[in-house]
Amino acid sequence: MSQMREPPILRRRNNHLPYDIVLKIMERVPVKSVMRFRCVSKSMDSLITSHDFISTHLNNINKNHDHENGYVIHMPSWETSDLLSSSPHPDTSVCTVASDRTFDRISEVRIPFDFDFKCAQILGSCNGLLCLATLDNVICLWNPSIRKFKRLPDTCLRKLKSVRLGFAYDSENDDYKVVRISSVPYFAREIEVYTLSSDSWRRVEISLTNSIILYPNELEPAPFVRALHWMALTIDGQCLRRRRSIMSFDVKTETFRELALPNYTGKPYCIALFKGKLTFTTLEKHGRQYSIWAMKKYGVVESWNKIFVVLFQRAPYCLAFTEYGSLLVSYCYTINPMNIQEFKFVLIDTETLHEKKDPDIQHPSYVATFMESLVLLDGANLASY
Repeated sequence: MSQMREPPILRRRNNHLPYDIVLKIMERVPVKSVMRFRCVSKSMDSLITSHDFISTHLNNINKNHDHENGYVIHMPSWETSDLLSSSPHPDTSVCTVASDRTFDRISEVRIPFDFDFKCAQILGSCNGLLCLATLDNVICLWNPSIRKFKRLPDTCLRKLKSVRLGFAYDSENDDYKVVRISSVPYFAREIEVYTLSSDSWRRVEISLTNSIILYPNELEPAPFVRALHWMALTIDGQCLRRRRSIMSFDVKTETFRELALPNYTGKPYCIALFKGKLTFTTLEKHGRQYSIWAMKKYGVVESWNKIFVVLFQRAPYCLAFTEYGSLLVSYCYTINPMNIQEFKFVLIDTETLHEKKDPDIQHPSYVATFMESLVLLDGANLASY
């Protein structure tokens, strides 16, 4: 870490603490407390907003992270808002922070930027930094813990069609990236990558040899080992032979890689990150049975293993896999003759396959993992609130 002048408050007589000890303490203090220390002096503020301090503070959070007591953040889904019988409709500009284990509500945070919330969603979450996007391709990065956000610049692509988006952390370059793939009409044609460090988009040469159709993810694109993933349909050569697979985009090398699926039965449903492993879910028995496969060793096809099967009384809709190891699903009920729809939410313990207590969630929602951090505090072109 770069040498910095000791804040005056640390040099007072009778209250002296060695600067390195104070620094070690600060690196382990919760985010909200650290933010209050910025008011102590200009030198303390310079220390806290330095990239070295932010990185060290984040590393300590991750090192001491308790996977048994994590957090999620969720916001109502705009796709289902018109189907709800509740009145008034849910406020899609408010996100809820909840317990990863129980979905008990901890706090609510209102999205501070001007957004078309009728078509907005949480694209992903990395190290406490959220990425939100709208259907008209407006993208924002937001850290609720430090009350800062930024709107990303406009696209550098010629035309946006059938867009697929992903958000990930490039750990080797200590940078955050947003990937945008535009397909005309369906095949992957143009790709651009936004890097937070440069605050700009740039085009990336496509490295796909076959015709690839990338499907929109039912859940947020699974970020794992510095890569993003999408379900894909590959069409080979002149024979037009089709096969389903997972397309992985390495955010460091900015190249694609195809991952084969296990020898499954049923209908492919979604991919997700579950307990640190890339998972693949299939539907069977008219959607009433979920079979979840995990890739034990990333990139090794032979390591796919069916880890559990969940049988429901009626076909549910999967909302999220939590870091703790729970499965959040919803059931939709249509109340005739008004054709009004009601939703019931269930949290499944994947160890026992039993239903947990009713989660504190009222609407179909976008769900992402969440943690507090100082990420974005040292960024440029930011807005505060």
